[in-house]
Amino acid sequence: MIDPIFDTATNIGYDIASIVGTLAFAISGFLMGVRHRLDAMGLFIVSALPAVGGGILRDTLVNRLPATLVNPEGFFLVILAVLCSFLFRLHKIDNLENRFLFVISDSLGLVAFSITGAMVGIQTGFNIFGVVILAFLTAVGGGIIRDILVNDVPVILQKGFYGSIAVIIAGMMYGLNYFQFINVYTTFFVFLCGITLRLVAYFYRWNLPKINY
Repeated sequence: MIDPIFDTATNIGYDIASIVGTLAFAISGFLMGVRHRLDAMGLFIVSALPAVGGGILRDTLVNRLPATLVNPEGFFLVILAVLCSFLFRLHKIDNLENRFLFVISDSLGLVAFSITGAMVGIQTGFNIFGVVILAFLTAVGGGIIRDILVNDVPVILQKGFYGSIAVIIAGMMYGLNYFQFINVYTTFFVFLCGITLRLVAYFYRWNLPKINY
């Protein structure tokens, strides 16, 4: 899942974070599908979009074959998440998306996907805006499509500091690369900063300014 700039140990760590995040994203899509009373096909689609949709958008933009279409691991994880959600009746758990373990899992996915998106942009030679767009789309692009598909205004456009995390991570990664200071240790530092920022923003309910219409 992760680009070869990382060593084996770091690859394993980021792969684990990506897997945990994929499962969390898929479960969040499943919960939304249940709320909208979708059928089995609809549940799978809205579960898959936030989990693998962002990566497909990213790879399409850089004109390469989407990794998900070559390695079916992402779809297997979505199927696993949906089946486990049915089996353990997760949709019956009150406010599951605000439970601490779910927030941690979701944060791992957000940060891991943001970093991989930024790395693809850097390796493709994009400028800072391109790197930010790829990181943003990889992390939250699938979720945006999911929300539009069920006729909702995307959550990241209304509240929270969620999408801003991807933008900040992309800026940090671009800056490190610009000064030729990007390596395993600095990338791991960005990962820790992203997780910390996401959790602080969540628990302190940070939001971007809104215009009073």
